[in-house]
Amino acid sequence: MKRPVIYILSNERNTVLYIGVTSNLIQRVYQHKHKTIRGFSAKYNLTKLVYFETFDDMDNAITREKRLKQWHRRWQERLIGEMNPDWRDLYFDII
Repeated sequence: MKRPVIYILSNERNTVLYIGVTSNLIQRVYQHKHKTIRGFSAKYNLTKLVYFETFDDMDNAITREKRLKQWHRRWQERLIGEMNPDWRDLYFDII
């Protein structure tokens, strides 16, 4: 999936969320799952893709990412629940 995408990762217990943006969702989630990127997602074991949203251009994706990062956790959870009510790992749906 090589399009601008915002995505949300979580850990197995769904206690921590990470919001990011990429132009290659499959590659980026793979990197998170295999911890090839040091940082927040590796530290908190954020390997489960629970939400993603595609865009026609990167500027719109970045704007949406910034907006979502400002949301309250409750709003982020509601957004995830609308697309993915069981909070299952969507990675295997996109590969």
